[in-house]
Amino acid sequence: MKKIILGLIAIGLTVQTFGQDIKTEELSEVVVYATNYKYLHSLASEEPGPVPVEMLERKVAAFDVKGSEYYQDDYGLYHINFYIPEGRILAAYDKDGKIILTAERFRDVSLTKSVRKAIQERFPNWKITKDIYLVRYHEDKGVTKIYKIKLENEEKVLRVKVDENGNFL
Repeated sequence: MKKIILGLIAIGLTVQTFGQDIKTEELSEVVVYATNYKYLHSLASEEPGPVPVEMLERKVAAFDVKGSEYYQDDYGLYHINFYIPEGRILAAYDKDGKIILTAERFRDVSLTKSVRKAIQERFPNWKITKDIYLVRYHEDKGVTKIYKIKLENEEKVLRVKVDENGNFL
């Protein structure tokens, strides 16, 4: 009985090995290029930004203007709005799909460590109640990132502007 069971197992395993024919095919060449690498590269910083912001910025960079329903050969500039609950991005694309400029605005996103540290050092007993994160990208001028922050200490209210490195403006 043991010999029969072992024989069936051996036959079962050897049959499966013959069923695997490996076919090799040559695939066509694929060229991958990033149209908006300059946009993403200029937004990169030492500290990671808020997750929703980075997610939407990647969507903006990956958007294909030529494949969209709005594309027409006659137009040279396209303004596309992107929305999420935390904020929005208005992006201007040229006819080739390259980002020329963006205007980004996000509410109540998590602040970077350097911004939180700068606020805690300068205003130790104040509480952050609201913040707005503004990003302006221009192809030639680069990127500016500003946090507008509302601070409260009991009944006192203070509004400050801070850049991405924690420098007060």
